[in-house]
Amino acid sequence: MNLKKYGWTAAALGLLLTLFAPLLAAAQEPAEGKAGDRLLVVWTSGDREVALKMVYMYTFNAKRRGWWGEIRFLIWGPSSKLLAGDQELQQQLAKMKEAGVELTACKACADQYGVSDKLTELGVDVKYMGVPLTEMLKAGWTTLTF
Repeated sequence: MNLKKYGWTAAALGLLLTLFAPLLAAAQEPAEGKAGDRLLVVWTSGDREVALKMVYMYTFNAKRRGWWGEIRFLIWGPSSKLLAGDQELQQQLAKMKEAGVELTACKACADQYGVSDKLTELGVDVKYMGVPLTEMLKAGWTTLTF
């Protein structure tokens, strides 16, 4: 084999592999669920205006526009009581669910407010959240808390 004759071919191939290696590696990773592409929104506030003018607006648009691969929306504390009694918030929550946002609520809190059944009717997965929240935090989920 004449190395001089094929040397430029090997060099060109090496250059191409160097240039395209990051793209090939990225293509093998799933878009959803990878570290840095998962958002957890923890909504605790009983303030209706905060819910409509920030929490819901950002969460819905982040999913609809693909800013994050995976979004979980966690209803915790006073927000569960507010949601259970507010039709406009319920309608906006339904839009988030339709867009693909995963809806969860803390069962301990919802039970304290007597709204677990109502949240379940709205399509929210009501469960004890201490362990799942801890796991998401340890797994590096980006977390916004309101």
